[in-house]
This record gives sequence, C-alpha cells and structure tokens, in this order.
Amino acid sequence: MARGRRDNRNRKQDIRRQYRINEKIQVPEIRLVGDNLDEISEIAGYKVESGVYNTRQALDWARKADLDLVMISPSAKPPVCRIIEFNKFLFDKKKKEKELKAKTAKTVIKEIRFGPNTDDHDFEFKMRHAQNFLEDGAKVKAYVQFRGRTIIYKDRGELLLLRLLKELEEYGVAEGLPKMEGRRMIVMIAPKKKK
Repeated sequence: MARGRRDNRNRKQDIRRQYRINEKIQVPEIRLVGDNLDEISEIAGYKVESGVYNTRQALDWARKADLDLVMISPSAKPPVCRIIEFNKFLFDKKKKEKELKAKTAKTVIKEIRFGPNTDDHDFEFKMRHAQNFLEDGAKVKAYVQFRGRTIIYKDRGELLLLRLLKELEEYGVAEGLPKMEGRRMIVMIAPKKKK
C-alpha cells in the first residue's frame, strides 16, 4: 500500500521536474503567452500583451497574482512562459493528452476461422460476417485451421481464402496473399476507405 503511494509521488515529482517554474527560470528574458494577460495587465498597471519581457518583471507579476511563472518551451529563443497556477497547468495538459488519445483511431481486428472442408453455406455465412466487419471499419483476419491430417489439404485452404478475397474485393483490400503460420493459413483484409 505504502509503496503504491511512493510510486505515485515519484511520478508527480518527475512531472514537476520537466518544467522550470518561478525562481528556477534563469534566463534574462522570456516570451510571455497566455489567455490571462488581461488579469496581468491590471496588476502591472499597463497593457501586457504576448511578447518578450524581462524574467524578473514577469516573476513579479506572477507573485502579485498568486500564480506561477511556468516555462513551456525551453528550446525556443527566448524561452516561452505562461503565468498560470502550476497544478492547473498540469491538469490542462493531462486533459489535452487524454483528448488526443481518445481521438486517435483504434484498429479493431476481427477473426474468422474456416476449416479446409468448409461447405458453401458456412462459407456464405462467414463471408457476410466479414463483409459487416469491413463495413464497420474493422480489419478482418481470415484463416484456415488445419487439424491433424487435414494439413494435406493446403491447396483447398488457399483456394478458400482466395475465394473470400474475391467475394470481398468491393469492401476490403488484402494486405497480402494467404500464407502459412504453423498449422494456419492466414490472410489479412483491410477495409476500403470511405469516400
């Protein structure tokens, strides 16, 4: 229990070390950006806009506003900083990362299994399932499973998969020809891009 807390605390400290804040910013001038510059302008007594400022002056404004001066981009010339509460900055950053992760496309792979002696009705049934999966945007991994002595029917398995590719050519594209992996003959079918 205590170790979990320690690990969590160490993770937070690692995140805090990634950014220089307040007195740890040791450059003569910085580029100030942010959406709270109107609030900073009231503290400064004149209009503060996005631009280059003396680091001490920006640090003084941050102290008067009970906020932190956070260096966002240390590699820029001059380094880019914001006046914001540091914990709120970390929260916003985490929230943006979570949104980006949610927006990235997740590839779903559906499997369809055949035997080397699959009859026409079963083939049609499984082909319709593969068609639905491809229409939904999922990849299809179709394979023929060879058990025991059925391994001698490799040519039947290959013909079965080639027939499947022919039937599904308007819904998906094969990523390669059928190939053997152990006792399975596999082909991957990717959905066609929707226009």
